[in-house]
Amino acid sequence: MDPGSKKAAMEFIEKFYEGESTGHDYWHSIRVYNMAMAICDTEPEADRDIVGMAALLHDLDDRKLGGDEENLPVASGFLKTHGATQSETKRIIEIIHQISFKGEDSVVPACIEGKIVQDADRLDAIGAIGIARTFAYGGAHKRPIWNPNNRPKEKMSAEEYYGSRSDSIAHFYEKLLKLRSMMNTDEGKRVAQRRHDCMLIYLDEFMDEWNGKR
Repeated sequence: MDPGSKKAAMEFIEKFYEGESTGHDYWHSIRVYNMAMAICDTEPEADRDIVGMAALLHDLDDRKLGGDEENLPVASGFLKTHGATQSETKRIIEIIHQISFKGEDSVVPACIEGKIVQDADRLDAIGAIGIARTFAYGGAHKRPIWNPNNRPKEKMSAEEYYGSRSDSIAHFYEKLLKLRSMMNTDEGKRVAQRRHDCMLIYLDEFMDEWNGKR
């Protein structure tokens, strides 16, 4: 890749996500990048350049933003115009294809670089920021905060997960509370525990307030 490809990627995604308010924005990608680099410090065999670029580009073709997750044209196009070799492009695209949560159809990436990016992306979905992102996404898609008459679906295929219109609280049980046990790296597991506990505290408080506890 070109020496300035990281800086170019940061500038590209900042412009690409302008006006995005669902939680899948520029700052999400920057947080994923920073966390991925921190995990790399504990996984010295990982290729930091591959990890960093996959982290920065991972959401450009996300279906939640109307992207083409199968062909990844935006991410592929960026790599092509910024000096990535065929081998680098293949590795990065493979990582992006593998990291998404797909319910029971989720996969563990084949390489350590993919495992790191997947952990970093999932860590940004949980904890205090994960809570904020959940309600930002739910509000943008006109989902209720909670409907106590609904029950979370504990097991869903990728198709069922993508088609779900669950309320925001149900999303904690359908995805977020599962992520702690799905971490790949020791560092990912360590950070996930604290963020998982944060969500449990929040949910307890939410239910207390909902039920009128003083």
